[in-house]
Amino acid sequence: MKGYKKVMENCHESARIVREGVEKTRQFDIISKEKGVPVVAFSFKDPERATMAFELSKTLRRFGWIVPAYTLPADVQHIVVLRVVVREDLGRGLAERLVSHVGMALQELEASVTKSIPHLVLKIEVKPEEVGEETKVSAIVKGIHGGDKEWKKIHVSGSKTKGVC
Repeated sequence: MKGYKKVMENCHESARIVREGVEKTRQFDIISKEKGVPVVAFSFKDPERATMAFELSKTLRRFGWIVPAYTLPADVQHIVVLRVVVREDLGRGLAERLVSHVGMALQELEASVTKSIPHLVLKIEVKPEEVGEETKVSAIVKGIHGGDKEWKKIHVSGSKTKGVC
């Protein structure tokens, strides 16, 4: 029994290191409790960044870590959680390395978020067209990225549009 107790104490110590390291980033709320199973579950404090947890999980996988991200059940499905299960072989050194990799992954994601947001400029021209005795109204989408090329023409007279908006 002493051996098992020692193993669990070491696991809890490693979980504490991970928990404190994640808290130091000031970007996460710790959801798991300190007592019981040595697990660290955390989510982004900013609800706008909740889906970034999936990207963080992918980035950590590139470092060799399997830190799953998943949404919680009904009524709290807007919360996305990352989970670290501390096993016997995750000692102090590996726990510190995981915390370091979380910081590096966050920096990578911050850099990619500012670069990857596309900027799309559309110019929509609405004008009547005479077709025989009928007058139809068309919306013409022009000017993607500043060009004047006609991209899509949508007839909007009548009760339904004849194109996807």
